[in-house]
Amino acid sequence: MDREIPKEVRQKERNKKIMKYGGIGAGIIVCMAVLISLMQSSVKRRDIVFSTVDNGTIEVSVSASGKVVPAFEEIINSPINSRIIEAYRKGGDSVDVGTPILKLDLQSTETAYKKLLDEEQMRRYQLEQLKITNETQLSNMAMNVKVSAMELNRKEVELRNERYLDSIGSGTTDKVRQAELAYNKGKLELEQLRQQYENEKKVKAADLKVKELEFNIFSKGLAEMKRTLDDAQIRSPRKAILTFVETQVGTQVSQGQQIAIISDLSHFKVEGEIADTYGDRVAAGGKAIVKMGSEKLEGTISSVTPLSKNGVISFTVQLADDSHKRLRSGLKTDVYVMNAVKEDVMRIANASYYVGRGDYELFVLDSENEIVKRKVKLGDSNFEYVEVISGLQPGDQVVVSDMSSYKNKNKLKVE
Repeated sequence: MDREIPKEVRQKERNKKIMKYGGIGAGIIVCMAVLISLMQSSVKRRDIVFSTVDNGTIEVSVSASGKVVPAFEEIINSPINSRIIEAYRKGGDSVDVGTPILKLDLQSTETAYKKLLDEEQMRRYQLEQLKITNETQLSNMAMNVKVSAMELNRKEVELRNERYLDSIGSGTTDKVRQAELAYNKGKLELEQLRQQYENEKKVKAADLKVKELEFNIFSKGLAEMKRTLDDAQIRSPRKAILTFVETQVGTQVSQGQQIAIISDLSHFKVEGEIADTYGDRVAAGGKAIVKMGSEKLEGTISSVTPLSKNGVISFTVQLADDSHKRLRSGLKTDVYVMNAVKEDVMRIANASYYVGRGDYELFVLDSENEIVKRKVKLGDSNFEYVEVISGLQPGDQVVVSDMSSYKNKNKLKVE
């Protein structure tokens, strides 16, 4: 027979259950609190970089990309269609003025050149022959003129004699008229010969000038071929480094094909590119800063291409220290083109967060252990500072390191 459990025992059992489930509930609450605490976003102080807002001067610049190239570089092209039969140097070798680099097959070119030499000699003989022929013909004509003049003198004497005889009654009027006719005819013939002689001299002189001009043109063409033949002896035009050379023996090369490049690797310049929207801020003579890591080199814009290509404008920066130890051909750099100066403006350090004028959301230190996102308006910049237009006050500490992984957070703890 069942007995009724005493009330005190039932009360004690109920209290035990309450304590048991209460402890479990409190443990769950504690665990949830710990988890919530752990899940709350935080950032290590050593992982972020702060910049303090201050007042100062900003030399405004626009950023561009750049590449270090040799200050001097010369491309050597093949002057003829040929093939490489020997390579004397390889890429990276130092060369001096006149140092042989490549040997091309010049047999056919040399044969053609020798034929032209023979033709030049033949043309020279033909020119000499023409001069002698012209002199002979003109000499004969001059002699004919002299003979005709002498004949005219004789006829003039005869005319005077007939007139004298006619005056003393020993001659006749017909003989006088015949003498006058012969004299006038001789006079006209002499004038005709003299005119022919003068005309022929002009014709011969013009013909000779044409032949001489043809000979000079041929000689210039021959000299050009001689120069081309000399250029085909591929030699270095100056002291430099051979940065490229076609060394494959037997390779066919066409006229104008690049076969070698020599560069002065002791002095450098920077070739920059900038978006054409900033084209009005880039001009020859402007100041530029070239950054390579922590190194900053000053320079001057020496030239700007007048046309935009694929949305960019190219320019060249002449460095003040163009032999700096950090300069290497092909090295990528950041270039900052200076174009204005703003004084007494709020500024913070420039870093990867800045991509141009506009509105930003930056984390600002709100208390010792907390940073809060704040809307900030930024203006112009240079490679060191960014202009603060609104949203910050001098003395504010702003996070300038990469915070893209926290873009959805408005508040972070700083540990």
